[in-house]
Amino acid sequence: MNRKYFGTDGVRGCANVIITPDLALRLGQAAGLVFRRGDHRHRAIIGKDTRLSGYMIETSLVAGFTSVGVDVLLLGPIPTPAVAMLTRAMRADLGVMISASHNPYEDNGIKLFGPDGYKLSDLMESDIERIIDSPTSDLAVSEDIGRAIRVDSVRARYVEFAKSSLGREISFEWMRVVLDCANGAGYRVAPEALWELGAEVINIGNAPDGMNINKDVGSTHPQALQRKVRELRADIGIALDGDADRVLIVDEKGETIDGDQIMALIAGRWAKEGRLSRPGIVATVMSNLGLEHYLRRMNLGLERTSVGDRHILQHMRAHGFNVGGEQSGHVILSDFTTTGDGLIAALQVMAAVVQSGKRASEVCRVFEPVPQILTSVRFASGGMPGSQIINEVSALGAARLGSHGRLLVRCSGTEPVVRVMGEGDDEALVSKAVDEACCALRELAERMNRGPQAVDVALKEAS
Repeated sequence: MNRKYFGTDGVRGCANVIITPDLALRLGQAAGLVFRRGDHRHRAIIGKDTRLSGYMIETSLVAGFTSVGVDVLLLGPIPTPAVAMLTRAMRADLGVMISASHNPYEDNGIKLFGPDGYKLSDLMESDIERIIDSPTSDLAVSEDIGRAIRVDSVRARYVEFAKSSLGREISFEWMRVVLDCANGAGYRVAPEALWELGAEVINIGNAPDGMNINKDVGSTHPQALQRKVRELRADIGIALDGDADRVLIVDEKGETIDGDQIMALIAGRWAKEGRLSRPGIVATVMSNLGLEHYLRRMNLGLERTSVGDRHILQHMRAHGFNVGGEQSGHVILSDFTTTGDGLIAALQVMAAVVQSGKRASEVCRVFEPVPQILTSVRFASGGMPGSQIINEVSALGAARLGSHGRLLVRCSGTEPVVRVMGEGDDEALVSKAVDEACCALRELAERMNRGPQAVDVALKEAS
């Protein structure tokens, strides 16, 4: 389904270039009209991360919603999963998160949640798109224009919600935790939750200035966290991303623990405790084969979906799974949340470490991953290759690996990049296959603006 505005995770792009005040206003009007049902006073809640452009987009959304008679509750900087939770808890008709997640500060985006706290379906997003580009004639009459108020109590509500996910009294009093909030949406709630649970918390990436979100910090740049954990001899490190819906863990040795290991740890514990709703988990095609092998040894299954937490959640809901996620750190525990939640996943990991009485490195490194190489090739905005080219590049890698591994080439749904993942038992062979695929893609990126013939030449040379 080709759509003009919505990608795999809401609307996203360069702020004030693609995500403009005009677009935000029209999107607010369109979403407000789609969710305006019945005679009750409708309300939308809006949260955001710490990007400078968030002020501009927030104000424009408020104008859009109020112009069609929807009241707005402004939550301020708060994680994406908090918006999802509060949409349900506050009986809002619609939840909005202003964020571009792990992207640099120049980008921003708009994610929408329905009254049930789940991200919108493709069909619902298409309905909103049709109204965005149509002249709006259904504006509220003067006495029905919406109001906007700022709500300050929501951070405390989310902190209590996150703490309650542990289910019983667990103290982190002996734990020294280095917490990296990526200068993003979790910079207030995450330190508060950990401190209230007894941990000694050392914060980094906790001084947002509007332009430093995700800059050399957070789950996409864990090097600063690794250094700080080793320097302070901390027990564990936690790295959130810009909107705190994903997490990576750093053990006491300074080694990273990715989403695959986190899912394996939680699934293994929950299986022993009888808490898994189905004997397995849901992950994407990007998850390591080592995870699949580990789960098989535990008599658990792994069901794979396309990349994107929406695909994972849809499969979980359709088939009754309560654990799923992505290698990148989106971990969905549907007993608690309707989307990935970095803080709640981190609390589950910390609880496992405390209850085991062992070091994080012993508890969190659950399986031996198969050698896997991930890399990206950036294209100019608006100049991404089509599916035929992607398939041909994939075939080049598959021919190189044969039966000794797999190579996945896909276009990102959030950035103008093509991602290449290769894995197999022979790391040197995998590396060669990935390098060849990336060389072909870089050549294509250079020639994309020269016409179809230049693209054909690049593919022939690569093969």
